[in-house]
Amino acid sequence: MSRADLLVNLVKAGSQNDQKLLRSTVDAIVAEERAKQHHVLAKKLEDNFKSNSSNAEVVRSFDGGHGGLLYEIEPRRTLSSLLLTDDTQQAVLELIEEHQRRDLLRSYSLEPRHRILLEGPPGNGKTSLAEAIAAELLIPLFVVRYEAVIGSFLGETSSRLKKLFDFARTHECVLFFDEFDTLGKERGDTNETGEIKRVVSSLLLQIDSLPPHVVVITATNHAELLDRAVWRRFQLRLSLPAPTLEQVVTWFKNFEAKVGIKLGVSSTVLAKQFKPVNFAELEQFGEDIFRRYVLGLPSGNMKSIVNSRLHQWRKRAIPDA
Repeated sequence: MSRADLLVNLVKAGSQNDQKLLRSTVDAIVAEERAKQHHVLAKKLEDNFKSNSSNAEVVRSFDGGHGGLLYEIEPRRTLSSLLLTDDTQQAVLELIEEHQRRDLLRSYSLEPRHRILLEGPPGNGKTSLAEAIAAELLIPLFVVRYEAVIGSFLGETSSRLKKLFDFARTHECVLFFDEFDTLGKERGDTNETGEIKRVVSSLLLQIDSLPPHVVVITATNHAELLDRAVWRRFQLRLSLPAPTLEQVVTWFKNFEAKVGIKLGVSSTVLAKQFKPVNFAELEQFGEDIFRRYVLGLPSGNMKSIVNSRLHQWRKRAIPDA
């Protein structure tokens, strides 16, 4: 948002006693001054606003007609709890370092990377990685609610997207778009309407204009559906594939350490027998084992439980190929 727009909003908020608009405008000015390394001024603005508006409501979401446009998740997962490929782990660690040492980068007229695209089959940790990045950076994670963003009338979706991005700009946060192909579809698709094409164009412009303190992370299970212009917007493009046998073995070893109970079957044998499709299945299987163990206390036999769970999982219904 331009400085002129911010001044207009300040006057409008004051004349209409609009605390929501005032809060978001002050936050935007503070973020802009911090980006310019005017830390003393930013702190004065923030302190003066807090001291004079202790009862002001802090807006955490916008009403898009169907409720808030996004919701907040408290980041709990850590990067060390995820099993990533070496390349992905290194790339994420570098991104985190860039944000933690952004003052040094800015002294050389550089900014940390803040636009990330995650692709891969469902259940392999895209949302978990977004959460872990937010946790490592100690900032909130805002997840976009498509049911509130996508409207049925001409121009409604673009208008709601603008509100969403205006809100995000006033916060140091991770802004997460799951199933990004819902909005970022290929504009060359002849089956898509002109409205969808306008939405994609608006979305790309909004992403381009995000300040570096907003880390925007998008995730898709269908990278082939994304508009070609979407790809070049993202400075970091990472693939999260299905787990390898080695990763499954490591997961079972970590699970044993986490619950403090031996499974009675070697991690390698168990990994070869289970053969999960994704990491989500691994977590469900582990919870299933531990649940039956707890319910069987004090005489639960872990090896017997593991074998019975394996039998049940082999018989489960699976989708057609």
